[in-house]
Amino acid sequence: MKTKTLFILLFQIIFITSLHSQHIHGKVSTYDENENAIPLIGANVYWPEISEGTSTDVNGEFHLDMPQLNEPVLIISYIGFVSDTLTITGEEDYLEIILSENSTLNAVEIKEKQNDSFFSRIQPIQTQIITGEEFHKAACCNLSESFETNASVDVSYSDAVSGAKQILLLGLSGKYSQLMTENFPNLRGLATTYGLGYIPGSWMEAIQISKGTASVVNGYESITGQINVEYKKPEKGEKLYINLFANDMSKVEANANAAFELNSHWSTAIFAHVEDQSKRYDNNNDSFMDQPLIRQVNLFNRWKYNSHKNLVGQIGIKILDEERIGGQMKYDPSKIIDYDNGYGIKINTRRYELYTKTGYIFPELHETSLGFINSFAWHDQNSEFGFNKYTGNEINFNSNLIFQSIIGDDKHKYSTGASFMYDNYDENLNDSAFSRKEIVPGTFFQYTYSNEHNITLLAGIRADFHNIYGTFFTPRMHIKYNLNENTILRASAGKGYRTANIIAENSSILASSRSLIIKNEPKQEEAWNYGINLSKFFNVNDRELTINIDFYRTDFVNQIVIDRDQDVHSVIVYNLDGKSYSNSFQVEAIYEIIPRLDVIAAFRLNDVKITTNNTLQSKPLQNKYKGLLNFSYSTSNDDKKWQFDFTTQFNGDARIPDTEGYPAEYRRPNTSPMYTIINAQVSKFFNTLEVYLGGENLTGFTQEDPIIASDDPFGEYFDSSMIWGPIVGRKLYVGLKFSIN
Repeated sequence: MKTKTLFILLFQIIFITSLHSQHIHGKVSTYDENENAIPLIGANVYWPEISEGTSTDVNGEFHLDMPQLNEPVLIISYIGFVSDTLTITGEEDYLEIILSENSTLNAVEIKEKQNDSFFSRIQPIQTQIITGEEFHKAACCNLSESFETNASVDVSYSDAVSGAKQILLLGLSGKYSQLMTENFPNLRGLATTYGLGYIPGSWMEAIQISKGTASVVNGYESITGQINVEYKKPEKGEKLYINLFANDMSKVEANANAAFELNSHWSTAIFAHVEDQSKRYDNNNDSFMDQPLIRQVNLFNRWKYNSHKNLVGQIGIKILDEERIGGQMKYDPSKIIDYDNGYGIKINTRRYELYTKTGYIFPELHETSLGFINSFAWHDQNSEFGFNKYTGNEINFNSNLIFQSIIGDDKHKYSTGASFMYDNYDENLNDSAFSRKEIVPGTFFQYTYSNEHNITLLAGIRADFHNIYGTFFTPRMHIKYNLNENTILRASAGKGYRTANIIAENSSILASSRSLIIKNEPKQEEAWNYGINLSKFFNVNDRELTINIDFYRTDFVNQIVIDRDQDVHSVIVYNLDGKSYSNSFQVEAIYEIIPRLDVIAAFRLNDVKITTNNTLQSKPLQNKYKGLLNFSYSTSNDDKKWQFDFTTQFNGDARIPDTEGYPAEYRRPNTSPMYTIINAQVSKFFNTLEVYLGGENLTGFTQEDPIIASDDPFGEYFDSSMIWGPIVGRKLYVGLKFSIN
């Protein structure tokens, strides 16, 4: 009763409080040789007296709260350009800032500084920002294909029949990362398995990737990191954007976006996506389709209101309908699955999303604002995996009230507020029903300290009151220390929790003859994450070289173990009894080696171990290392005509679950081989048109015999979930993009 009363009081206090700061909005650009304005991405904009600031976005724009100083000074800097210093009076509605080149650089060298992917210098949490320009380097049909040139995030298939993809961050499954859209949790629960295909690439403005535990403001679920997708904005998106795509495996896609400013206060954007994969292919002759047939219709409409004073509001609605059909080449989804019709899978998904965001800046007090974010999702899935029938329905509601202000002066800031999460699951697997209802009110407090020189401290704690797991606390801390102007050291430590959705997150098990055995009542997953990061920026030949080195360790207090080793006829699920950890070390370099030739080189080591059946061993199907090399060359920056992109990924070996219990013809080696993936793309630019041609997995490497017992899919040894590498060979594609800004 006391907890409930305190929770209600906190809401009332936040709503009653009335505080404010003035907002500064502007754009940083430079001129090319034809006097055309070009936005500068990632320029530093900061108040030197309080060591607070931000970076410009993909359009060169920035937003800042104005400090309470007599004559606040704003500094705008960018490597290769002359810094600008402005005295702000508070009467400015919009700042147009033009930076000029250093006298030692020529005009061509100036424009090379617009990196398509960069590490934030401002954020205390290590954050990498992938801009929309980076998406041009590959086909990027959806979110799962947006990380082909990224060294931190891996994407792999979950099984060989459904086409489901999963991400890996810090050596662990994407379910331990918090996937956000527009800074609210999304694509979780039942959407975990296929959700990476629910966000088309043409809808995205940028992706922010942060490693380690995230801010407590966004909840308790982030353990290994956070991936936040920013959609294109109504007030500055393309007036019309069309993207058409087709590949040599008969997949076609069409995307159309349009943004409108209705008046000085209201703007809206409409997004539409249709994809169709309608032809069957079996290039490895195992009688199974290499990839499923997919039909998807995806619509999204968002609105934004700006009072141009103190109030900003957003609302969006999204509708998705998808059908997946996979299995044997002879399978007819209109008929009942049996031995004559063949093994098949059929997955029908409908999903509706609604969100609202409201921000209010009170007009009297400094650095103070109130934000209110709400999101709703209804997800319904009906599926068949051979003789296994699975249906799932989820209703999810998230609400977050965030109040921000200062303590004394601008060195001390805080965010506090309350959250509420409601999750209602109804699942049925064959004759068994599973239901769960989670109701989780929570409160949080986060403190930020920043001195005038080199230190930023972010410390937060939240308390959540779970109707199943009781009360638990989530502490997190991040420290950023600027060793000098071009060297940043970061350290972090924190805890995270999550509730496992055993069936939805392991649907690949359903695409096998194995039975699912849950030994004991699943507990909440709980883990600590620790990390250290060093970012160094060098000026080499008047171009910036970025070196980023990091090490992160995740230690599980409890984990839901998916044991594939004990018995070839079953997958045994139980709570962790022993150690489970992940060590991830990565080094990455970004540099423009000659004008307009950008290179990304990275290498990562993963040491991921888990105790299964009383034995501490490497996590199965997890590559021990990854190397990445990406080259991107454009013919000109002031009037780009051609762009050439080439990416190579080197993947290490992985442990394969024990197959000694299988007949000799179905056994697999203990480890997978090392392999290399090569992707390339050529783009031709016209005034409003871009035409691109590319290829994925150009060497055609595929995992040999990815499906165990493919000749007997209804037998006791059938298993399509032992996937460690590509299951589709070389793919060629072509597309065009048309835009009016």
